[in-house]
Amino acid sequence: MLIHNTDVATIFNQIADLLEIKGDNPFRIRAYRNAARTLNTLAFSVQTMVKEKRNLTDLPGIGIDLAGKIVEIVTTGTCALREQLHRELPSSIHELLNLPGLGPKRVKALYQERNIQTLDQLYSSACNGQIRNVPGFGIRTEQRILEAIRAQQSKKKRYRLDLAETIAGSLLKYFQASPHVRKIDIAGSFRRRQETVGDLDILISSSHPDSVIQHFIKFEEIVQVLAQGKTRASVVLRQGMQVDLRVVANVSFGAALYYSTGSKAHNIAVRTLAQKRGLKINEYGVFSGAQRIAGETELTVFQSVGLPYIEPELRENRGELAAAQAGTLPQLIRLTDLAGDLHAHTKASDGQHSLREMAMEAKNRGLSYLAITDHSSSLTITHGLDAQGLIKQMNEIDALNAELDIKILKGCEVEINEDGTLDLPDDILERLDIVVGAVHSKFGLSRERQTMRIMRAMDHPCFTLLAHPSGRLILEREPYDVDMHQIILHARQRGCFLELNAQPSRLDLSDTYCMMARSEGVLISVNSDAHSIFDFDNLRFGIGQARRGWLEKDDVLNTLSIDQLLAAIARTRCHR
Repeated sequence: MLIHNTDVATIFNQIADLLEIKGDNPFRIRAYRNAARTLNTLAFSVQTMVKEKRNLTDLPGIGIDLAGKIVEIVTTGTCALREQLHRELPSSIHELLNLPGLGPKRVKALYQERNIQTLDQLYSSACNGQIRNVPGFGIRTEQRILEAIRAQQSKKKRYRLDLAETIAGSLLKYFQASPHVRKIDIAGSFRRRQETVGDLDILISSSHPDSVIQHFIKFEEIVQVLAQGKTRASVVLRQGMQVDLRVVANVSFGAALYYSTGSKAHNIAVRTLAQKRGLKINEYGVFSGAQRIAGETELTVFQSVGLPYIEPELRENRGELAAAQAGTLPQLIRLTDLAGDLHAHTKASDGQHSLREMAMEAKNRGLSYLAITDHSSSLTITHGLDAQGLIKQMNEIDALNAELDIKILKGCEVEINEDGTLDLPDDILERLDIVVGAVHSKFGLSRERQTMRIMRAMDHPCFTLLAHPSGRLILEREPYDVDMHQIILHARQRGCFLELNAQPSRLDLSDTYCMMARSEGVLISVNSDAHSIFDFDNLRFGIGQARRGWLEKDDVLNTLSIDQLLAAIARTRCHR
């Protein structure tokens, strides 16, 4: 696992914040903040120092204790002290620390005096005049808190990737009608396949930029033109999304695409490499003095600084440059690598199509196997299956398997009860090919209880796969408080697997946890969670998230052949 200096610094700053909320020794708190500042300014990698067994205490402000924690973070990706502090304080308290005017001391007072843990609780308390009487606050502070929350809420809206993709598709189709468009691409966070997008950045190469701009501002979805020039234009669409267009000459298209794809941190790191070679990179190309030496394609931009091509999903300055220089960039998974899908629903619970229809659609999509995983009965809102209903479905699957040229696996999305037990009797679970455990209730359990709940479920000998592990809904619901690093380590010990749920409302696991699972050798299953035949389209979103998480084909469970998959599942049942 590649750990950047900023990753270590972030953890140290989080520890300092949490220690300050707890009222710890101010000298200890200051030591963590100073160490974080040192790490953020280093020109070399502490991970490399650890690998080379160099003395970390030679760094300014780094003593023996902090040096040990740097080694721990570089080795494991986390820090036991931070995890301990997270267990002692609610994880949501971090969102209070991000509010202007609220430092750790005030957050501590709000937590101790009013048990305020979230922004919503803070806003409600401030509106009701319950903050002004907290020691160290007052009416003016209460008012400033309200203003800060409202300002934060009014920040530029973000959009889920599926909506952004729909808008982008309509724009690409619209530009096909222009004879002056030579090349076109959508850049920015959309191209990097981030799970949410703030705006769309369109890049076009053309020898008639004025005509392209004029064509663009006639797009029928535009409700406001923010800016219009000879080579640039910015508009707001009906959905509220801003779209920025840039038109460049073909000779600069690669450089402009690279520049506008980002991320900012990645671009800065590459420009630093260029500067060491006496080069300059901008949106017009790569220059040696006044001479353009590269820029028509992105590949030439990378080659100019001695790097191989780096896929857009990796460009987050999370170690991709070091990997590129070392020749260890991952060969990222592709949609065509998937051999099957291990999470799908039918009319038997909350799906929209029959068992046969789902199987036939999966076959038409080129998949060789499909796990049918309707909900178990305790999730009443989905009309889940009880034992008898599941037995009936298993018999239907046997009949279809004798008929269809696709392997249908008998499965169930089984509820993980609050105590960690599974919502089906063992004699039924043992008859299933795959048991997908899921949390759909009691999201408010403490971090320790939620983590223990899930780990106990994973310990069941029939347990195969943890569905949507954090329970989040993007832009709708925060993840429940769980120690995901501990879950990943437990999955490794137990020999079971984690899901990357490809629903664009979930994309759960996050990219960072995918990276962590990969580093621990835990296989991820990229599943559609299809509730209709159309939902198999979700797989492409899951693949985008997997690529952001550095996953290769061999890191993904459902790239295995059916025989390999069944053998892998059988091994999970040997861990009793």
